[in-house]
Amino acid sequence: MILTGLDVGTTKVTAVIGELSPDGILDIIGEGTVPSQGLRRGVVTNLERTTEAIRQAIFQAERVAGVKAERVWVGVAGAHVKSVTSHGLAAIRRGQQISAADVERAIEQAKAYPFEGDYELIHALPLEYRVDGQEGIRDPIGMAGVRLEVDVHLVAGSKGPLTNLRKAVEDAGLEIEGLVLQAYASGLAVLSPEELSMTVMLIDIGGGTTDVAVFRQGRLAHSAVIPLGGDHVSQDIAKLLQIPVEEAERVAKKYGAALPELADPELVLEVSQEGATQVAYQAPDLARIIRPRLREILHLARQSVDEALGPLEITVGKVILSGGASMVRGLEELARKQFNLPVRLGKPIGVQGLTDVVASPTHATAVGLVRHAAYLAMQSPLAKGARPSRHKPAQATKPILSSEGAANGLWERIKGMFKNFF
Repeated sequence: MILTGLDVGTTKVTAVIGELSPDGILDIIGEGTVPSQGLRRGVVTNLERTTEAIRQAIFQAERVAGVKAERVWVGVAGAHVKSVTSHGLAAIRRGQQISAADVERAIEQAKAYPFEGDYELIHALPLEYRVDGQEGIRDPIGMAGVRLEVDVHLVAGSKGPLTNLRKAVEDAGLEIEGLVLQAYASGLAVLSPEELSMTVMLIDIGGGTTDVAVFRQGRLAHSAVIPLGGDHVSQDIAKLLQIPVEEAERVAKKYGAALPELADPELVLEVSQEGATQVAYQAPDLARIIRPRLREILHLARQSVDEALGPLEITVGKVILSGGASMVRGLEELARKQFNLPVRLGKPIGVQGLTDVVASPTHATAVGLVRHAAYLAMQSPLAKGARPSRHKPAQATKPILSSEGAANGLWERIKGMFKNFF
């Protein structure tokens, strides 16, 4: 079965094609990445340019894979995305066991949360259930009780930006299987078996925005979008060094560091300012420009968690960094100092095939989208040839892992995470 993930970002568009075998092994067989110039902070601002970038990324991936990509799962980001944890309730007739229909009634009530404005629901992800006040229940079906409650994490996007994103993809000749929050998809790609059993925060730093997600035992417990990203670092450099943004981006990628002490003190950069004036800067000075913006991004990520779930140090056990801007040298150390928690760089795991091509934080979202599709293909009527509604909100998913090594032992443990969501 051929599955395709499409990450339409502010600075790049990435397409990843996977092949799912009958025994559940997911091979990455195609990849294509091209620059993106039609989006701003995750929102389509130039439909024609975005469509063309999607066409090129898909074409590159198809050429590598040797197959045609017709249907895609698309990542969603941008400041228009809102999230909230909503509460649902269902009464159970005395003497009756809780059924799947009862669970659905509770979830439907939670989904009725009144988002302000014209919003479309993207995800409705149950976190935990309570039966007659008993907390921490993962699957209430078959239990006895008279009161069923559920906490559901809702993710919604403004209909205007979602409509424009869909049009760009469809104008490129593709059919949309569904939309998935980018931070959620990234988590599906990079979480390790150990991290699926704890509470971790993912910070995916893209070009125009930074996506934050907290996963509690593999379930999305919090999400937020921060309207700052790697482009803002480049803009800071361009402004202070008086150089074009494109040159600032190149300098940041090649010589940048998040901490001055990690920059080479002997390295002197010669940059051409306006008027062709050559000016020399030491690498630690460049790091002093980069550090404040990265600190701000990390601070805002922490603030979103503090406000939603409580103090970060108490709520979260580990921080994972992903996205293109996460590869700035020293960012892991800066995050450790700022959060006082273990920090690592997140790269896609649990897949086979072109692992060397996609083994980068920049591919986390696209690989996660393919993994999302693979799980649905194995667990839903898709496996029998049926297809989902094109605009149906994507429900809870779990990462599908390779059948080799430690990942195989994880499969049974996480099956129960996604019951009752289809």
